[in-house]
Amino acid sequence: MSEVQETPLVGIIMGSQSDMAAMEPCMEQLKAFGVPYEVKVASAHRKPEVVHAWASGAHERGMKVIVAAAGKAAHLGGVVAAFTPLPVIAVPMKTSDLGGLDSLLSMVQMPSGVPVATVAINGAKNAAILSVQMMGTGDASMQQKIIDFKRAMAEA
Repeated sequence: MSEVQETPLVGIIMGSQSDMAAMEPCMEQLKAFGVPYEVKVASAHRKPEVVHAWASGAHERGMKVIVAAAGKAAHLGGVVAAFTPLPVIAVPMKTSDLGGLDSLLSMVQMPSGVPVATVAINGAKNAAILSVQMMGTGDASMQQKIIDFKRAMAEA
């Protein structure tokens, strides 16, 4: 018997395998919401062709939102946003050099016409929540997940 695979609705891309641990809260929150996701590791600077191919085909593969995590120059979110019609949420990674402030400032200074939503440094969990909120604007079941989540937070 074969297992049915759900189409990923959220694409998670990070610039380095070293970002994986910081992005675990994003994946855990999406699992808790029951939202299928896909993970890709590709640097905007070291593997630009891979990033281009992945990002430009994401909407055709059924994704609704992309979460892009990067540190230092942190160009990944902006590069991804240039190649997709999907909303992109950037997660600045905490770095040893400037504590992630360099990443954060890079991500929020996008040029006009290429918007990227940005969460806090290492704000992976919030990126997952924001992803589901974005999908909830056109999907009542996604919106209900957020309603239930916020209700549970208030009751805790």
